[in-house]
Amino acid sequence: MDTEKNDWEQCADFHGHVCPGLAIGYRAAKIGLQELAAIRAEDEELVAIAETDACGVDAVMVVTGCTLGKGNLLYRDYGKHAFTFLNRNSGKGVRISANAGSWRQDEQQTALRAQVFAGNASDEERQQFAQNQQIIMRQILDMPQEEFCKVQHTEEELPSKARIFDSVTCAFCGENVSEARARVKDGKLACIPCAGSYSRGW
Repeated sequence: MDTEKNDWEQCADFHGHVCPGLAIGYRAAKIGLQELAAIRAEDEELVAIAETDACGVDAVMVVTGCTLGKGNLLYRDYGKHAFTFLNRNSGKGVRISANAGSWRQDEQQTALRAQVFAGNASDEERQQFAQNQQIIMRQILDMPQEEFCKVQHTEEELPSKARIFDSVTCAFCGENVSEARARVKDGKLACIPCAGSYSRGW
């Protein structure tokens, strides 16, 4: 990562482009660190819980140092632009949730978005959509905190630190799999894809 660039530029590089979603995650992460009086995690000093799998998660990873690989980024499939940050050293936590009005698109932009994503937009419409996105993004980055989000301090229980498991070899495909995720099929160790699934509707 280029340390000569500021953290917003680093987020843009990591994500591949700038957009309103990235700006939401960036603002949430910056506010979270500020509220917890914390700095970017080198290891698992911080935990981030993302309630979305949208663009903002990339900014949260860059700003806070919480990643899937380190085991301190957790995902909850709630579909909300909300992020909880927990500090293992202080035991404090804070949940940052973006206010709906801080990023909702108007009808024109919603219609343009549909055209662009369907591949039916003209060059002029694509340009207009991109310009509008830049305006929305800038508003998110610049608006006062109280307009952008709700801040809730939380006593959420800290998750256990990530564990490193031994690997076992799947008897069916020959690939290594964490023993914590291995299954047994026909009396042999199997990875999840090879083991298949069984359900009776619950």
